[in-house]
Amino acid sequence: MRGSIALIGFGEAGSTFARAAGWGSRAAAFDVDPARRAEIKTHGVTPCANAAEALAGAAIVLSLVTADQALAVASECAGLVAPDALFCDMNSVAPGTKRSAAQAFAKAGRRYVDVAVMAPVNPAHMAVPLNISGPDADEASERLHEIGFTKATVVGDAIGRASAIKLVRSVMVKGLEALTAEMMMAAHAEGVADDVLASLDASERALSWAERADYNLDRMMVHGRRRAAEMAEAAQMLRDLGIAPMMTENTVNWQQILADRGINPPPAGYAAKLAAFHKKSTGKN
Repeated sequence: MRGSIALIGFGEAGSTFARAAGWGSRAAAFDVDPARRAEIKTHGVTPCANAAEALAGAAIVLSLVTADQALAVASECAGLVAPDALFCDMNSVAPGTKRSAAQAFAKAGRRYVDVAVMAPVNPAHMAVPLNISGPDADEASERLHEIGFTKATVVGDAIGRASAIKLVRSVMVKGLEALTAEMMMAAHAEGVADDVLASLDASERALSWAERADYNLDRMMVHGRRRAAEMAEAAQMLRDLGIAPMMTENTVNWQQILADRGINPPPAGYAAKLAAFHKKSTGKN
């Protein structure tokens, strides 16, 4: 019987966890990349020729593959895992993808858990925050703690909830990164980077994200048309500099859309603003 832990995929996350936790022969692993299969041995983990071999006898499975392969891997593994095993899908994919994968497990009478890795695995290692959801989330949390993860949190019993929290958050986090790149390319091209950054520091306000969301929605609903026109000029500036205004053009669109709904004055609170926007957009409460 193989080790009680199976890793499907042995890239950065899999190798980091195996090294940090020191699972050794308790774990078996399979990766489609032959070079990674060779690396598995260096961590004391049992290398396997295929997924079925890695899954045999495993009590907990960590799926750590590329996002485009996550559903296919889950569908394959659904018919291979032991009846009492927990398949922890730790891949960064859409909630709908996780729900589709869970359906394959349900049809096979096997157990599937949605796990979202909420921070880079390096340098956090086994302290990386994990959000867990699904009918077996509580048991999965216990097992993940048992194998060395120290920050596993259950966020609900619905498959997709953990991944929704991660990906909706990523809209902001990764979006800010992309906006930063677009802004800094333009600032550098115009030779005004230091001045722009100093101006941002001077205008920065200490707000919670709930307050910030409410404030931002308010400004767009009240001043969106003017801001859309300003951002259209910013997009033209970027084009003049030879920089594709990918983020800025869609800023124009969102500013204009919120202004065009005519929610002015906006109601207090971000929830009320979003409800008003939904009603104006769909005609439904």
